Amino acid sequence: MRQPANQSGRHNARNLHKSDLQAISVTTSGLKYGMALELTVESMDSDGTGIAFRDGRQILIPGTVTSDFCLARITHFGKTNIFADLVRLITPSPLRLQRCPCNDATVCLGCPLIFMRYGEQLRWKQQQVQAEFDRHDSLKDIVVPRILTPERNLHYRTTAKLAIAGTHREPFIGIYRRASHDVVDLEECPLHHPIVNEVIRTVSKGISKLKVPIYQSKNKTGILRYLAVRVSETTGQVMVTFVTARRSFNEIHHLARFLQENVPQVAVVCQNLNSTEGNLVFGTKDHFITRQQTIQDRIGQVELLISPRSFLQAQNQGAALLYETARSWANLNKNSSLLDLYCGIGGIALTLAPAAGHVLGIELNREAVADANRNARINHAANCRFESGDVLEQLDYLIEDERKFDCVTMNPPRKGVGREVIDRLAELEPMKIIYISCSPQTLARDLDLLSAKGYQCSKVQPVDMFPQTPHIENVALIEHNRP
Repeated sequence: MRQPANQSGRHNARNLHKSDLQAISVTTSGLKYGMALELTVESMDSDGTGIAFRDGRQILIPGTVTSDFCLARITHFGKTNIFADLVRLITPSPLRLQRCPCNDATVCLGCPLIFMRYGEQLRWKQQQVQAEFDRHDSLKDIVVPRILTPERNLHYRTTAKLAIAGTHREPFIGIYRRASHDVVDLEECPLHHPIVNEVIRTVSKGISKLKVPIYQSKNKTGILRYLAVRVSETTGQVMVTFVTARRSFNEIHHLARFLQENVPQVAVVCQNLNSTEGNLVFGTKDHFITRQQTIQDRIGQVELLISPRSFLQAQNQGAALLYETARSWANLNKNSSLLDLYCGIGGIALTLAPAAGHVLGIELNREAVADANRNARINHAANCRFESGDVLEQLDYLIEDERKFDCVTMNPPRKGVGREVIDRLAELEPMKIIYISCSPQTLARDLDLLSAKGYQCSKVQPVDMFPQTPHIENVALIEHNRP
């Protein structure tokens, strides 16, 4: 791997050389910046970062796992924690793989569990979910079961959103290194679907060959900012989106042609305009280079048309496990009405629709709602309707109209739903709620809030949507405790 580059194109060498190590003295007290310590990693935080202690202070060491004995160098003093870089392992943890599947894992740090044996990853994740539930008295009786796993724990990501940095002479396409704006090049990421890696390599070559200027945040020059790739495992087709600071049709047109000539699976190329500052990848305006504007994929038995800004789970197998769990727990019949909140492009609603009488999906993003209605048509789900709007406002309208639903499903963003939405749900009085969450912390918080409204979580099922990373999805079944 080449050294990471920041958005201005400068390299940022983080690895220590032998000469650096000679200048570092191993010490046990008087903690100072640049000091190296021999430490035993006692546990890992929720981000998968190793935790050690010295002189009563907590030291976070990315790239380590529980029971590693290592040499680490202090790099930063925070308000509550000290941060250190791993210099070398002295005695590796028994939880570690003998050979990590990624040669660049210690530089990238995007997959902090990749050093661990997969069974140990699952055990750690299960413990993380259980620990969050145990924090709340209302959830203390819930026993978190074994995690459902997809068939693949490598090369499973069919969706990638990547930053672009450097210059056209030496472009970097990858992810931001943790706590920095340094872009780590990801031409051979073991989590990406192989075609995603092929697209990254080809785009990198095209940028250099065609001298496409990369956006520089300092002086706001250049064009290319981000690259988004989606692969359909059903059809084999690929959708590529170039996010640019301005229109610049010629450069992107030639880059798209170069990409399609070298990766014929690329069926859709889109240019998305994002001139705003901040962390949002996509802007609001799309320009298609190709006539085709969507690709089609399948999750379980549901066919889905996908457009450039559609939200879709990063891997189909994991999403199918989530949706099938929700379907079996909903236990709907032809007299049942279902409300699907944060419905996206309709994956959950359309999975449950064949067993239901009527399905209403609510989603803020208008483009996603348009996709969901198209998906209802191609799946012949005449009992499904999708509407655009803020979830809280739409719940108010449903309560005002005295609408009733037997079951509510919801798959909110990481921040969860919060107190106001829960208050409205309680007024809507569904008998059953199925909550799909990507954050054990906010899921447990919201389940505790629901318990105060007469709703009790009866079971939860974790799903390993993102192997090698600390992320874990959960499905929770919540039922009203009235007779």
